[in-house]
Amino acid sequence: MRLALDEARAAAARDEVPIGAVVVGPDGRVLSRAGNRVEEHCDPSAHAELLTMRAAGAALNSPRLTGCTLYVTLEPCPMCAAAIVHFRPARVVFGAYDPKGGGVEHGPRLFERPECLHRPEVIGGVAEREAADLLRAFFAARRPPRTRPAPTDPPA
Repeated sequence: MRLALDEARAAAARDEVPIGAVVVGPDGRVLSRAGNRVEEHCDPSAHAELLTMRAAGAALNSPRLTGCTLYVTLEPCPMCAAAIVHFRPARVVFGAYDPKGGGVEHGPRLFERPECLHRPEVIGGVAEREAADLLRAFFAARRPPRTRPAPTDPPA
């Protein structure tokens, strides 16, 4: 997860949403690592998970990540969860939970659906605070501060 967090920090430095991912092979060797590149590539599918799974598949010369582990700093979204089903890693380890946009423990809970073709082992909440803090800091720096409207006098 440390390497995935490094990728998330690198993504933030590129003005990308700070999400990082790493694929580790069955032998413990790092096969690939990536951070989000949505803005850089002008590609809404350039999520860290997809980039690193594609690279790991290329490194293995296989469309399947059999026996591999995907580490990602945020619960995968539905798009990435669907891709995970097809890449078929043995396990997915993620950092922060995503109640608004997640597709694994929240939202469609894709791996729990009866028609799901592959159900990886899922471990959530690993380095959760650090991953969530990266996201909070990134968005806090880009959103205007909330101001409360001044109280108004009641009508006379």
